[in-house]
Amino acid sequence: MAIQNQIKTPFQTLFAVPMTCDGCVKSVSDSLYSLEGITKVDANLKDQFVAVEGTAAPSAIVSAIEATGRDAILRGSGTSNSECKIYLPSELEVPEVRGLARMVQVSPHTTLVDLTVRGVAPGTYAASIREYGDLKFGATSTGPVWAAGSGTTQPRGILGTVKIGENGRGAVFLDHPFQVWEVIGHAMVVSRQQEGIAEAELKNDENTVVGVIARSAGMWDNDKTVCSCSGKTLWEERKDEVKKGMI
Repeated sequence: MAIQNQIKTPFQTLFAVPMTCDGCVKSVSDSLYSLEGITKVDANLKDQFVAVEGTAAPSAIVSAIEATGRDAILRGSGTSNSECKIYLPSELEVPEVRGLARMVQVSPHTTLVDLTVRGVAPGTYAASIREYGDLKFGATSTGPVWAAGSGTTQPRGILGTVKIGENGRGAVFLDHPFQVWEVIGHAMVVSRQQEGIAEAELKNDENTVVGVIARSAGMWDNDKTVCSCSGKTLWEERKDEVKKGMI
């Protein structure tokens, strides 16, 4: 799946990767350096972490690591309090995860958005941040596009478009002029309803995905390997989430 990459500002990401020997370290490092935009890879065999610098999308980095036969879990990006993420369920009676958006703030005025969508009909979809985080009635109750006093005719919440291929998958990596703290708690909607994307009420359908933006760990903010609630390791939790359809 090709990712539409519009990013020029380098940033850091940290991944947990199961590695057992120096050969694992070399395999993962070589795979990552083959990605366009990667400038530095630091694989720590002892701690099972891989730190990456560059302009490649986190989703592309995960795919490159998985291509070596290993799993990868994003543990942080940017700096402390600079990242958030959102899982995007479909508007079905029994929701399933259809997308994942990761946001990383790389400067006082710029945030990167790494959006992956799957399981929807082919076409061009519009991604937007909405005024409210109310999902009681799905996309319909999320309100108009987030404006945040932009002072322009273009609301700040209009992120851009993502092209979905015949396989029902698509991804885009772009930057936008807002800070992470401004959008936490708001909803994100990805929909083919481009003509009405700025309207107060979007329609719910099987090709509209929506979720609420929540804070996630920044770089080096999360080094736990066992969940204090369930007692499961992060890899056991990862398997449980994958079974539920998480990306």
